[in-house]
Amino acid sequence: MSQRIEDYALIGDCETAALVGRNGSIDWLCWPAFDSDACFAAILGSDKNGRWLVTPAEDVTSISRRYLGNTLILETRFETKSGTVALIDFMPPRGKASDIVRLVRGVSGAVKMRMELVIRFGFGFDIPWVRRIDHSLMAIAGQDMTVLRTPVETRGEDLTTVADFEVKAGETVPFVLTYGPSHLEPPAPIDPEIALQDTEKFWQDWCGHCTRDGDYQDLVMRSLITLKALTFAPTGGIVAAPTTSLPEKLGGSRNWDYRFCWLRDATFTLLALMNSGYTEEALAWHNWLLRAAAGSPANMQIMYGIWGQRRLLEWEAGWLEGYEGAKPVRVGNAAHAQLQLDVYGELIDAFHQSRMAKLKLDDETTWALECAVLNHLAEVWDRPDHGIWERRGQPRHYVFSKVMTWVAFDRGIKSAETFGFKAPLLHWRTLREAIHRDVCNRGFDVEENAFVESYGSKLLDASVLLLPAVGFLPPSDPRIRGTIAAVETCLVRDGFVLRHDPRELPAGQPPLEGAFLACSLWLADAHVLAGDLDKAQILLDRVAGIANDVGLLAEEYDSVARRQTGNFPQALTHIALINTAHNLSAARQQCDKPAVQRSK
Repeated sequence: MSQRIEDYALIGDCETAALVGRNGSIDWLCWPAFDSDACFAAILGSDKNGRWLVTPAEDVTSISRRYLGNTLILETRFETKSGTVALIDFMPPRGKASDIVRLVRGVSGAVKMRMELVIRFGFGFDIPWVRRIDHSLMAIAGQDMTVLRTPVETRGEDLTTVADFEVKAGETVPFVLTYGPSHLEPPAPIDPEIALQDTEKFWQDWCGHCTRDGDYQDLVMRSLITLKALTFAPTGGIVAAPTTSLPEKLGGSRNWDYRFCWLRDATFTLLALMNSGYTEEALAWHNWLLRAAAGSPANMQIMYGIWGQRRLLEWEAGWLEGYEGAKPVRVGNAAHAQLQLDVYGELIDAFHQSRMAKLKLDDETTWALECAVLNHLAEVWDRPDHGIWERRGQPRHYVFSKVMTWVAFDRGIKSAETFGFKAPLLHWRTLREAIHRDVCNRGFDVEENAFVESYGSKLLDASVLLLPAVGFLPPSDPRIRGTIAAVETCLVRDGFVLRHDPRELPAGQPPLEGAFLACSLWLADAHVLAGDLDKAQILLDRVAGIANDVGLLAEEYDSVARRQTGNFPQALTHIALINTAHNLSAARQQCDKPAVQRSK
């Protein structure tokens, strides 16, 4: 049975990532890349769908864990009556092959241990052919191969590779599992201790480039490390999460595949990286955006694969029971084909932010793409779409979508004016004014005294909290203050912000999902811009307070069950935390001069 979502920790090699439970079981891993089929899928089913357990074979009296400094090396300590062992889990930076290293170190006494390895390729469906070669154990099914190397004697039991061994104080027992294509020779072995040193140096060197120094430093640094771990190093693309189908509501059906790269995260990601000194990663993300969006703007998608793939066809893995029974388990994401107008604004804004930060861009190529995008947007901005939350019903005129089309033209105009690019400025200014007028006239409800979800609706939507951050209206505008107050009245539950208005549901029906953690941080940012720093502090503290014991956050939080929900760890949540901590620290330093999120 899978554990609570917050009971997992992350390890990875910047091309894929695994989730390690507090009990020493790796219950999720897609190999060789984030978007590959999973070979450990127990988190979405049972142990029989693939996992790798290393744990004491006797009663455990205490479990504690931590990352070793500013690294992605996880140490889990198990205390028993016989002694204490430390399980050190990590994935070395990718070389010719991808490895998981598990070191079992005796801390005190002598502890009997148990290892169980269940490899199931194809999202927990395909049972591999396993054979022993020399001193290693090879598992093959189709295109996939893994090789287990360990000095411990292993045996097969019920389609599971098991081992029983004892670790005494001062001893270390290594296990190394390596992935390779099945048509090639087995990958060469690595030295586990040297790999540990190399991995520690990699992360320490990377963290040494951080220029941020302020409040919440440990949590922000952990969020930056998580963001780096979710970056696909060969292309610079950043996945929204390393998982699929962890439910937004426990037992529910709102289960989506997040192992892709969303355009709408573009500006938030750039700001988080650039404000922390990571210009190289910011440039790599910018260049990924440029390549992914290349082509006809009419065909631009809201998300792409890690290589820039465009067909992310959605299907269901019916043999998996789902996390705590939450079905279906989905692979791929049908929302990639939706029209979502806000992504055009995020793309143009991201390019503008890159220029303002003086990243070394290919301005000729970038500007040509921006002009093509804006020419297309001029024809479609007034169409209904599916909105930032990817509603799967009929399209509507979502307010935030319209605001982001305004952002697209606003940033295009500012880039042309600031950097001297050739552009049809009169036409763009006319459109910018028309969109602004349209949103203010049709998207603001006088009775609610707030900007609403969509034209003609009385319902609220947490995305409108971003209006002052993107510069659509100043934070002092009465309509913005009214919107913030309305969100606090209608969308806040137990101190956290829901993204959807619960009033759309029948009376007495619980919300469709948990509170959306990024939205809680967007409310904090709105308070920072409005000068209400104490309110912002409370919200940031509240979100920081539900991070798990190793500083990780999911997409949402169920305040009734007091559990994290949704895919994990969630890049957008960690990005929002980085940005809010930066904004609040800067505002406190300047007292009455709040920091702004974006160059406007």
